[in-house]
Amino acid sequence: MATLSDIAVSAAINSLSAILFLVAFAILRLQPINDRVYFPKWYLKGIRDSPTSSGTYVKKFVNLDVKMYLKFLNWMPAALRMPEPELIEHAGLDSAVYIRIYLLGLKIFCPIALLSFAVLVPVNYTGENFEELKTNMKDLTYSDIDKLSISNVAPGSSRLYAHIAMAYVFTCWTCYTLYNEYMIVAKMRLHFIANERRRPDQFTVLVRNVPPDADESVSEHVEHFFCVNHPDHYLTHQVVYNANSLADMVLEKKSLQNWLTYYTNKYERHPNKRPTTKTGFCGLWGKNVDAIDFYNEQIETLSKKEAERERVLNDPNAIMASAFVSFRSRWGAAVCAQTDQSHNPTKWLTQWAPEPRDVYWDNLAIPYVELNLRRLLMAVALFGLTFCFMVPIAFVQTLANIEGIQKVFPFLRPLIEMGSVKSVIQGYLPGIILKIFLILLPTIIMTMSKIEGWTALSALETRSAGKYYLFLLVNVFLGSIITGTALQQLKEFMNQSPTEIPKTVGVAIPMKATFFITYVMVDGWSGVAAEILRLVPLIVFHLKNTFLVKTEKDREEAMDAGSLTWAVSEPRIQLYFLLGLVYSTVTPILLPFIVIFFAFAYLVFRHQIINVYDQKYESGATFWPDVHRQIIIGLMISQFLFLGLLNTKKATNATYFLVPLPILTFWFFRFCKGRFESQFRRFPLEDAMKKDTLERATEPNLNLKLYLQDAYVHPVFKGSMEFERPRVVDEEENSPLVATKRSIRRRGNQGNQEDNAEDIMVSPEGGSKAGPSSRKW
Repeated sequence: MATLSDIAVSAAINSLSAILFLVAFAILRLQPINDRVYFPKWYLKGIRDSPTSSGTYVKKFVNLDVKMYLKFLNWMPAALRMPEPELIEHAGLDSAVYIRIYLLGLKIFCPIALLSFAVLVPVNYTGENFEELKTNMKDLTYSDIDKLSISNVAPGSSRLYAHIAMAYVFTCWTCYTLYNEYMIVAKMRLHFIANERRRPDQFTVLVRNVPPDADESVSEHVEHFFCVNHPDHYLTHQVVYNANSLADMVLEKKSLQNWLTYYTNKYERHPNKRPTTKTGFCGLWGKNVDAIDFYNEQIETLSKKEAERERVLNDPNAIMASAFVSFRSRWGAAVCAQTDQSHNPTKWLTQWAPEPRDVYWDNLAIPYVELNLRRLLMAVALFGLTFCFMVPIAFVQTLANIEGIQKVFPFLRPLIEMGSVKSVIQGYLPGIILKIFLILLPTIIMTMSKIEGWTALSALETRSAGKYYLFLLVNVFLGSIITGTALQQLKEFMNQSPTEIPKTVGVAIPMKATFFITYVMVDGWSGVAAEILRLVPLIVFHLKNTFLVKTEKDREEAMDAGSLTWAVSEPRIQLYFLLGLVYSTVTPILLPFIVIFFAFAYLVFRHQIINVYDQKYESGATFWPDVHRQIIIGLMISQFLFLGLLNTKKATNATYFLVPLPILTFWFFRFCKGRFESQFRRFPLEDAMKKDTLERATEPNLNLKLYLQDAYVHPVFKGSMEFERPRVVDEEENSPLVATKRSIRRRGNQGNQEDNAEDIMVSPEGGSKAGPSSRKW
C-alpha cells in the first residue's frame, strides 16, 4: 500500500523528468540546426526562413548568443499571448477548440478541488474510522492517504451527508460549465462557418450506393438522377474510381524522379564526372551504371506501363457505386446532403463530402454493402481485444502491490524490502509499465477503424477515439480497480447481478487512488513534457538530413510537423475527466494532480499548435458533441459508483438522496443534445443562403465549375504524374435534360455529332419527346 512518502518519491521523479525535458527543449529550440523541428508550421506558411548568421562556421549550427539562453523560458508567455481569434485564423477552429478542452478541465476541477479540500478533506481526516477498526483488527494497515479518503468515515455516519451534498454541488457545477462551454463552441462554429473562405466541400455531397442500371453507366446514372431531381442546382459530378492499385506505381515514380533530380544536380556541380549507381536494391549492390541514364530509363519504362491506368479508367468494375456531386450553391448542396433522395432508404445515400484533404480514398473503394459486416466484425474484435489486455493490466496491478510481487517473485524479497526500492516500485513503476503496454494500442485501434470503412480521416480519428476511450474505461479504470487476473475479473462480474457491480467497484475505488496518482504523474506530467521535446522527430529529421536528403523536396518531407493525434490525446483527456469526477467525492487528494495536468497540457499544446502542428484537415469542431457526451458519461459513472460505495457504508437511507442525480444528469444531456447538436451535424439553410447571396454579390463572375473540377479527383491522377485525369461530368456538357442509353447513342452518332440537331429527350414525368438541345440552367 503506497504511502505519502511513496507518492512524494513518484512526484519527485516525474517532476524532475518533466523539468529536464523542458530545459532540454528550451536549449534545443534555440539552435539554428533544429529550427525546422521546433517551428515547422511557420516554414509551411512561408513566414519563416532558415536562420542565417555571419561569423564563424559554428554559428550556423549552434546559437552562441548568451542573452538568448537567459530568456530560455520566454516560450511560455509567448504561447499564451496569441488571442483566440488570431489562433483560429492561424491554426483553424479544430485546434482552437481542442485547446479549450484543457481549459474546460481547469474550469471544472479548480473550484471542485478547492471545495473538496475545504469541506471533504477535513470531514474525512477527522472521521477516525481506521482508529476504531484498529482496536478490533490489530493487523490492519492503512496509509496517510487513506485517512484523507471516504474510507476513514465510519459506516452509517452522518458525515456521509457532506459527501452527498458535495456530489450535488459538483454535478451542478460540472453541468453549468459544460452548458456554457457548449454554447461558446457552438457560437464559435457558426461564426467560423459564416466567415470561412470558399471550400469545395461546401458545394459537394458524397453519394453512395448508387443503384445499378442496365442501360447506363454509373456516371450517366448519377447525371440522370440529379438532373431530374435537382434540376436547378446540380452542377457537376466525379465518379469514384478504385485506383488503390495505382498507389505503388505513383510512389515508385515519385522516388525515381527524386533520384534523377539528385544525380542531375550532382552532375551540374561536377560536370567532369558522370555520377554512377548500382542497379541493385537501393543502389547497394549490382552492376555499376550511369545514374542519370539509368533513372531516365526507369521512368520511361514506368511511363509506358499504361495497362493499369487504362484498366482503371475503362473497366466498369473499377468504377464504384459512389460519386462526388457538386451543386451551384451551398443551399442546393445542403438540401441534398440533409434529405432523403429516394423512397428506398438504402439507395442514393447522401452525406456532406469531407474536405478534400480529409478524404480517405482507400475506403471509398469498399462496396457499401460490406460496411455493416465489417463494423460488426470489428465490434467483436474490439470486445476480444479489450478483455485480452486485462492480462497485462492485471500484471501491472500486481506490481502496485508489494505483497503480490513477493508472492510471484519470492527471491526479490530482500531487494523489495529496501525503503527506497519499495517507494520506486509502488510510486513510479506501475504507471510507467502501464504506459508502455498502451503504446501499440492506438495503432491497432486505428487499423480496426480503417477496416470498418470510414471515408474521412476525421471520422477515422473520431471512431478510433471512441474505441480507445472504451478501452481505457474498461481496462485502465475498471481493470485497475478490480485486481486479479483477467479470468478472475470476468468471472467475478459474470457471477454478480448488475446491481452488485457498482458496489464491487465502489469498495475498491478508494484503495486505488495512489495508483491513479502515479499514472497521472507519469502520463500527464512526464508524457506532456516529452511531447514538447519532440525527441523522435528531432532524431529522425537529423538522420534524414544526413543520410537520405538528396533534394529540396526530400528536405521538406524530412521536416515532419505532425498534427494533433486526436485518436490518442482526446481519450486520454477523457480518462482524466473521469478520474477527477470519480475521486472528487471519494479521495480528493487526487484532484491537485489532475489540475496540474490540465494547466501544464494547456500551455504545452497551445505552444505546439502555434509553432509545430500542421493539421491534416479542418472539420469545424464537429467533434465537440462527442467530447460533451463522454464527459457526461464519466459524470454518470462517478454517480453510480458513489451510490455503490455508499451502499457498502450502510447508508441506505442516505443513498435515496442520490437517486435523482443520474436521472437529472441524463435529462441535462438530452437537453444539450436537442439544443446544440444539430448545429454541429447540419448546415442551416438560412446561413447557406446568406453565404450564397453574399458571394454572388461580391464575385458575380465566379466560375464555380472550374473551381470544383479538380477538387475530388483521386490523388493518383493529380500532380505532375503522367496519368490521365478522369473526366469530370457536368450538366453543361450536353444540352439535353436527361438522355437515356447515352453510351449507345454516342457511339452511333460519333461521326455526325455536329450535324445532328436533335436528341431523344426524357421528361421528368417519364415520357419522351424530341426537341432541340437548347436547355439552359
